[in-house]
Amino acid sequence: MQDYIAKILVAGPVGSGKSTFVRTLSDTPYVDTDVLASEDIGKMGTTVGIDFGTMDVDDVRILLFGVPGQERFDFLWEVTCNGAHALVMLVAADRPACFIEAKKTLKFLQKFIDVPTVIGLTRTDLGEDWPPEEVGSYLGVPSDCIVNVDARSRESAMETLRVLFEYVAPKSSSLRTEGSLSLV
Repeated sequence: MQDYIAKILVAGPVGSGKSTFVRTLSDTPYVDTDVLASEDIGKMGTTVGIDFGTMDVDDVRILLFGVPGQERFDFLWEVTCNGAHALVMLVAADRPACFIEAKKTLKFLQKFIDVPTVIGLTRTDLGEDWPPEEVGSYLGVPSDCIVNVDARSRESAMETLRVLFEYVAPKSSSLRTEGSLSLV
């Protein structure tokens, strides 16, 4: 039995790796809401609901809620914010337009939640990417809250959570628990 539950919202623009991130980390069968895209969004499938996965770390059950990246699904963003303890915002670093969308999404979510937030830069191996200081300045978050992440790699995705729990969360009461999590 888990002593604590942490609800983590995984958000970001279309194609930033949200579904992959949740799938990669989930220890249980993953709820996938991807369907064939009905319009050109730069990829074949798109998330149209809430992706869901769980994982256990020490005495904490982590609930991962991945939301669609398309703005037309912002009603799901608002609903999913309820009870969230933290936010992982993924941004495809090789797509400049993703930063514009991420900023709008982050601003929208911050109307509903004030929780520890980590910005995960995906696709950093595919093109020029901004230094963390510039990303932080643009998105309005400290640069120590920004990490490079390969959403396909469990080790890399775990490092994102490690930063969230070890560096970002102690500054906030929403994820403060007794003891520490060993996300290794």
